[in-house]
Amino acid sequence: METHEVLDAAYRALLEPLSGLDETTAWRPTRCTGWVVRDLVLHLLGDARRALVALHTPADGPADVDAVSYWNAWRPGTADADDERRHVRLAASAWPSTAPLVEQYAETAHAVLDAARGRSPHEHVRTQGHVLTTGSLLSTLVVEATVHQLDLGLGEVSAAGSAEVRRVLDGLLGHPAPFADTVRYALVGTGREPLRDDERALLGASADRLPLFG
Repeated sequence: METHEVLDAAYRALLEPLSGLDETTAWRPTRCTGWVVRDLVLHLLGDARRALVALHTPADGPADVDAVSYWNAWRPGTADADDERRHVRLAASAWPSTAPLVEQYAETAHAVLDAARGRSPHEHVRTQGHVLTTGSLLSTLVVEATVHQLDLGLGEVSAAGSAEVRRVLDGLLGHPAPFADTVRYALVGTGREPLRDDERALLGASADRLPLFG
């Protein structure tokens, strides 16, 4: 599949269960520490808006990050991560209901898909102080949507999306990880769940490198 097709699958897998979100579910905790579902929807909206801006912000090459190395800066427990958690929590609390957040996210996500369709994966764009190819940008969006769908616990993630998460995690680890279950790999690889003793034994010295991002 082309990267824009993988993004399409990842976004649609997420948007379908979100379309039926009710207010009771919107206040349920997620796997993101300190965030309930409505907080994470606001974060996803911000990510889609950033993607739309990036797709319309051409840059001269070469790229300074790719689909894998982009994630090196996103480590859990950093000051930036804590600041983002507080900012989103406060901003989401200003919305009287979750429905407008879901509607805006769906609208923006579809705009991202339209903007991505037909773009060369080799073009260079700028986002968050980095230059990367459009193909790499779309990969980061796939990973973001897929991991956050697991955080939400809504519906099944797309097979193409979970495969891209595995590819990126293996790239960060430096070799294929011995996980038969890609969803389990995504959860421990991003710090959502701790490693079990048997998994730690299989990973050997690489176990201490997890989480790879979060």
